[in-house]
Amino acid sequence: MENPNIKEVVVISDVHLGTYGAHAKELLNYLQSIETKTLIINGDFIDIWQFRKNFFPASHLQVIKKIIEMASAGTKVVYITGNHDEMLRKFTDVEFGNIEVCNKKILEIQGKKIWIFHGDVFDHSVHHSKWIAKLGGYGYDFLIRLNALTNFILAKLGKEKYSFSKKIKSSVKKAVKFIGDFEAIASELAVSNQYDAVICGHIHQPCIKSFENHKGKTQYMNSGDWVENLSALELDHNGWKIFQYNTSLKTAKVNVQKNDYKSFKSLEELVLEVTGGVI
Repeated sequence: MENPNIKEVVVISDVHLGTYGAHAKELLNYLQSIETKTLIINGDFIDIWQFRKNFFPASHLQVIKKIIEMASAGTKVVYITGNHDEMLRKFTDVEFGNIEVCNKKILEIQGKKIWIFHGDVFDHSVHHSKWIAKLGGYGYDFLIRLNALTNFILAKLGKEKYSFSKKIKSSVKKAVKFIGDFEAIASELAVSNQYDAVICGHIHQPCIKSFENHKGKTQYMNSGDWVENLSALELDHNGWKIFQYNTSLKTAKVNVQKNDYKSFKSLEELVLEVTGGVI
């Protein structure tokens, strides 16, 4: 009899490994706590835009190694490229073992046709003013680091944590409008192409909602991120749900040497470290 605790599909996105804001240890905790037939990584897994030669903590490496371990144990891993790891778009539509790299994925599961892609195709700034988008990425990383320091102080004072970026997103009209437009465009395209559901990342806003227009209806979902929301989408026999990280999850074992930070001369050297030179 099949184990009912095994997830059919788990979707994560916007992990941004290689940046100070990435919650790699928490993600490792989560990955160690689940069993899934299919793991979808929906873009911006490694942040190539902000890759630093001297910053790649052991915990970040262990997340990558854990995913390779999952693939070796039988989990189908689908890596969908995003804008922060766009370099990999030169190598899409390839498979090695249980790992597939692609720009989009269509799943047919539980009688539903599901369209999965990162979502940066809707972001005008990424394609037409890339330097502005990259500047925004650096600013976002700085904001996350400042927020971490602020929350450390608040915790010492016994105060609740605070998110600068969430406050900005919820209060700035243009940010609110962009998120609304993003969700509407993705949903309208899914309806037009007769998909039962569409799953995106990119905007760091975990969400499951229904959409309907005169052409039909669909379900819009977003897996959120592992910088602020620490969220994922999970599919089991009860349907889709949003997972939100809980600190009660068993702490991941991270093998840390004297220095928690690794130095790499290039991304190629990082790949060799992760794969042991096999790939």
